[in-house]
Amino acid sequence: MGRRNLSRLPRPTLVEEAALWRRGYRSVAGLDEAGRGAWAGPVVAAAVILPPDPGWLRQHLAGVRDSKTMSPAEREALFPEILRVAVAVGVGMAGPEEIDAIGIVPATRLAMERALKALAVTPDALIIDALTLAVPLPQRVIVRADARCLSVAAASIVAKVTRDRWMVEMDRLYPGYGFAGHKGYGTPAHRQALRAHGPCPIHRRSFAPVRSS
Repeated sequence: MGRRNLSRLPRPTLVEEAALWRRGYRSVAGLDEAGRGAWAGPVVAAAVILPPDPGWLRQHLAGVRDSKTMSPAEREALFPEILRVAVAVGVGMAGPEEIDAIGIVPATRLAMERALKALAVTPDALIIDALTLAVPLPQRVIVRADARCLSVAAASIVAKVTRDRWMVEMDRLYPGYGFAGHKGYGTPAHRQALRAHGPCPIHRRSFAPVRSS
């Protein structure tokens, strides 16, 4: 989606974060993932703690949206700004072997728990897109939180940019699959490459399109 359309999208707000701040939770981490539906590569999660300063955040993160609605260039431009403004950012991954062993939903939770452990600041509460975690922290679980909550939208950008960069590196390691273009998702070109070359080490062999190739 081009920048000309970005201003028409609803902006994520700080309503949920502010409600937790008012209750005394000053370090609120928003969590989201990227790559859950891909046929290859890891699922990547990010946790972002923003400062409890709505005015500052509206000024410096005005362009942040759900990463799925943004172009790669827009995400890349906002990535360093999120790192600069955030109190803390943590990233966690679960690899293809783990996804095959335990399933994509448990692997997504594992990646999120690793992202929390990677934070330099211990959060007081969490806002999560759709999933609950087995951690002893208050959790606000919201469907489409990446479109509604600024901290989760920021986490979605961090997770997406991190994963996309990883897949570009994998394209150099495993040429012929087109990972730099489709990032491991199920495109016709990816399906054709699977038919031609078979799975490579970063494919999720438990996923039906890979298993049947």
